[in-house]
Amino acid sequence: MNMPASTDFDLESFLPYLLNQAAEATSKSFQATYKAAYGMTRTQWRVLANLGKFGSMTARDICLISHIEKTKVSRAVAALESEGLLSRAPSPDDRRAEILALTRKGAAVFADLGQRAIDYDRTLRARIGP
Repeated sequence: MNMPASTDFDLESFLPYLLNQAAEATSKSFQATYKAAYGMTRTQWRVLANLGKFGSMTARDICLISHIEKTKVSRAVAALESEGLLSRAPSPDDRRAEILALTRKGAAVFADLGQRAIDYDRTLRARIGP
């Protein structure tokens, strides 16, 4: 059964759609920074940023905070660990979980990218205006 298309609804003026498009565009723009500097994917950056901001936590915590799928976080964690940016330790509360933490190298990368993110944010806000 074909329903007639609504002539009143315009996806391109629908605020959730516009916000999603803006978030995607700005995220991809900043992605060039961490990809060029450290060869990171967006998920790797988000895992690193969460650990840098909130401290040690499980991959499950990162999934909940970031709304990223478990498999993507697992791949990002493995890549960051292989680069020496994070470490894993058994959770004292749950044998199935591991506590993830930035290494010194990871903390230094977070500090560098964090400053670049601040600069990017400042420039973006200046372009957008109040």
